[in-house]
Amino acid sequence: MIFVDRHGTPVAIDTESARRSEVKLIEPLLEKITLQNRQPERLVYDKAADSDSLRKRLMEKNIDLICPHRKSRVKPPTQDGRKLPRFKRRWIVERSIAWLHNYRRIVTRWEYHDYLYESFVILGCLFTLLKRF
Repeated sequence: MIFVDRHGTPVAIDTESARRSEVKLIEPLLEKITLQNRQPERLVYDKAADSDSLRKRLMEKNIDLICPHRKSRVKPPTQDGRKLPRFKRRWIVERSIAWLHNYRRIVTRWEYHDYLYESFVILGCLFTLLKRF
C-alpha cells in the first residue's frame, strides 16, 4: 500500500500479506506517515474502503474518506456524492504506482524476507523523488 500526496509524491508505504482486507490496512498505513504533525484532511480511495466503521474511525481523526459506495451496499448511503469529483483524480495514485513499476525488483518480488522487499520499495520511492526534483 502506498500513500501519496496530491502531486503523487510518496509519503508512506506499508507492505503486508495479500490475504488481509484493504480496509484493515488503511489505518496502519496512515500511522506510517513520515511528515511530523501532518494529518491528511481527506483520503481518496476506491470501493474497497467502503466501510462505515472505517469512516467513523477516520472521522474521529478528522480525516474525510472519499470513496464511492459499492453496488451491493445494503445500508443507506453515507455521502451525497458532492465530494466524488475528487475521486476522478485517483489517476495520480495509479501514476505513482506505475513509477515504482519501473524497477523490476519491485514488480516481481524476488526476496524471501519481507523487510528486504520493503527496503527496495523505499529505495524505489527515493529514486522516484530524486527524479521528480
